[in-house]
Amino acid sequence: MAALGMLGLLFIVFAVFVFILLTGLRVATEYERAVVFRLGRLVGTRGPGLYWLFPLGVETQRKVDLRTLTIDIESQESITKDSVTVKVNAVVWMKIVDPVRSVVSVANYYAASYQVALTSLRNIIGQHFLDEVLKERDKINEALQAIVDQATEPWGVKVEMVEMKDVEIPQQMQRAMAQEAQAMREKRARIIKAEAEDEAAAKMAEAAQVIANNPLALELRRMQMITEVGAEQNTTTILMLPTEFVTMAEALSGAFKQKVGGAGERSAS
Repeated sequence: MAALGMLGLLFIVFAVFVFILLTGLRVATEYERAVVFRLGRLVGTRGPGLYWLFPLGVETQRKVDLRTLTIDIESQESITKDSVTVKVNAVVWMKIVDPVRSVVSVANYYAASYQVALTSLRNIIGQHFLDEVLKERDKINEALQAIVDQATEPWGVKVEMVEMKDVEIPQQMQRAMAQEAQAMREKRARIIKAEAEDEAAAKMAEAAQVIANNPLALELRRMQMITEVGAEQNTTTILMLPTEFVTMAEALSGAFKQKVGGAGERSAS
C-alpha cells in the first residue's frame, strides 16, 4: 500500500510538472516576434514558430507585428507660407524593424508615430507656398517621410512611404485660381494668334514681292482662283479684270470729272 501511495504521488507530481511545462509553450506566426521579459528584465526576442516561456509569471512576453502598418492621418487645417488656409490629409506606411526598441523605448509606437506624422505634416505645409503644395507633392512627401522616419527611428520603426491624399482650399481661392488659369489660357491663345498673323503677313509680303517682280504671276493666280470657284458646282459667275483696267478706268473717270467741271465753270461765267 505504501508503494502504491508513493507511486501515485510521483504520478501526480509528474503530471503537474508536465502541465506546467505545457503551459509555457507559445506559438508566434511568421510575421510576429515576442519580446520576452524575465522577472521584469529584458531577455530578448522569440519566434517565429514554437518556443517556451518559463511559467508561473517568471517570464512574460509582448508580441509585435512586423507587417507594414497604415496610418491614416485625418484632415488637418494648416496655413501655408503665403497665409492660405488649407485642409490636408495623408497616409503613412511604416513597419517595425526592431521589436525590442518598439516595446522598450516607447509606450505605444503606433500612437506616437501618428502624432509625429500629424505634427510634421502641419509644420511642412507651413514652410511651403500654396502653389508648391499643389504642384510639388512628391518633394513634400519625400521631405515629410525623412522627418517622420528620423523621429521614429529610435523606436525601431521604419517609415516606408508618406503620401498626401487630398488638399482642400477655400472656395474663394478656387475661383481665383480658375480665373487665373483662364486668363493664362487666353493669353496663350492671343500670343499664338498674333504669331500666326505675323507669319501670314511675312508670307504675304514675300508673295507680293514675287508678284511685283513678275506681273504675269498675278494673272496666273486669277485664273487659278476662277478654276477653284468653278469646281465647286455653283451658279456664281466671277468676272475678274486685270488691275490695269481698273487703273485706266479711274484715270478716265478723273479726267472726265475735270472736263465736266471746267465746262460748268465757263458756262457760269
